[in-house]
Amino acid sequence: MSLFKIQRAKKNSGHTNHRLRCVLWALSLAISFVGMPIFALGASYYEGKTLTIVVGYKPGGGYDRYARLYARYLPKHIPGSPTIIIQNMPGAGSIIAANHLYSVAKPDGLTVGTFNNALTTAQLIKVEGIKFDLTKFSWIGSLASDAVILTVRSDLPYKTVEDMRKAKEIVVGTTGPGSSTHDFPAILKEFTGINFKLVPGYSSSSDVMLAVERKEVDGRAGSYDSIKPFIERGLVRPMIRNRTAAEGIEKLPVDEELTTSAKGKAIMAISAVPTKMYRPYVAAPATPAEIIKILRDAFANASRDKRLLAEAKKGKLTIDFSPAGEVLKIVREVLSQPPEMAQEIGKYIKF
Repeated sequence: MSLFKIQRAKKNSGHTNHRLRCVLWALSLAISFVGMPIFALGASYYEGKTLTIVVGYKPGGGYDRYARLYARYLPKHIPGSPTIIIQNMPGAGSIIAANHLYSVAKPDGLTVGTFNNALTTAQLIKVEGIKFDLTKFSWIGSLASDAVILTVRSDLPYKTVEDMRKAKEIVVGTTGPGSSTHDFPAILKEFTGINFKLVPGYSSSSDVMLAVERKEVDGRAGSYDSIKPFIERGLVRPMIRNRTAAEGIEKLPVDEELTTSAKGKAIMAISAVPTKMYRPYVAAPATPAEIIKILRDAFANASRDKRLLAEAKKGKLTIDFSPAGEVLKIVREVLSQPPEMAQEIGKYIKF
């Protein structure tokens, strides 16, 4: 069941024609690059051009903050120093952005993008509106891995999981199904006996945190990296994490340890896999190898840039770059789940 209205896809013939045009475009680029050194290609190809980073969420959230950070440093790591702009394309848990990157963006290396890492799970359970195959993107890598945690306001009396189990109701704000802000507490509610009331509809994780500050909701879940500054401020208290550990929350109760349900443990384990690629980046399918190598090298080198790392640290953003090959392994691990497991996951995770 989809909770989002997603624009209807073009007719199959239109998609086929578009994919054919993309392949022909990529082929023509590849032919023109034969024999050209990579550095020469990069310097000549990107000089005077604009590289667009598509972000599947509105400004202000974690995906947007990472994109804007990298946009400031990538030009010096790409021969030709292109201008870089951000195009926010929110909607449907970033499915709209992923569809755009897959079927609309040209395979010319001038458009890259980032979307919800949980789209791996969305593809596995065949969410309505998906018009992409994650295995066919031209993968660049992932900027970070991250834990997913659940927090409550520090002024509330909940200090242990048992305290939360005794609560009549704990209100958790979310951006909607398909995001860690929603799915993590939804699965906890189903399998741990904690009565969370989920309030979806916030347009970004930063808006959810604003609701926490205003005491409109009792807590929020999501990326530890995004929530950490608010923990340090004393606004929220971390309560539960997934199996992905991070410095400072190693001793938090792990979701899988809080249920006796074998099905619940399995769903929690599979749901945690995409957090190893928490900030994924791709280019369009069939982007020529010469161009995708330039982009991969640029993102990898930017991730080691001392000035970028200093700014990331100041902004409480963790950089932990994973190359394309490692990310694709994670994607395939999720998508290789048997149909019966996909069916079970689909009962609890919605987009």
